[in-house]
Amino acid sequence: MKGVLYSISLVLIGICLGSLISIIILNPSMITSIKTSAQEQVLDNSKYADSAQLPEKSSPTDRIQESQIHVYNNKVTIDIKDPEWASFTDTNSMDPVIDSEANAIEIIPKAPEEINVGDIVSYQSAYADGTIIHRVVKTDYDKDGWYAVMKGDNVAASDPGKIRFSQIKRVVVAIIY
Repeated sequence: MKGVLYSISLVLIGICLGSLISIIILNPSMITSIKTSAQEQVLDNSKYADSAQLPEKSSPTDRIQESQIHVYNNKVTIDIKDPEWASFTDTNSMDPVIDSEANAIEIIPKAPEEINVGDIVSYQSAYADGTIIHRVVKTDYDKDGWYAVMKGDNVAASDPGKIRFSQIKRVVVAIIY
């Protein structure tokens, strides 16, 4: 898979360079605007001397300890209580983290306190048929109790409505590519 991604990256870089060269050949006056745009992108990231200074994003809860993972020459085992297997539909809403070729291991949460911002959960929506797998972007309480707000990583807006604990079916604990 890494080889394929590397090849795709090289092709995309080639396409971008080819387009850039074509633009310069066709309109040399555009060089200044292209250079300015590239400098702006560098300046946006220049305030971070290293990756330790980048803004923190919420990650899924670390539910599997290193002691639960056993790597052998011919297999890998992970000690997880009551695991469930999941596959995905190609909706692109969780790209690039989850796509249709990925598989996942999930667990059934027992209480709302087990669901945290950054977790990827599957839930039943009142607005769509089937199970939706999206990331938790907010948890809170209102007059009806605990709720979460969900959003696909590759989608601009949050999912409609508040998702109650009773709607949450599983929490992703491992993604297998």
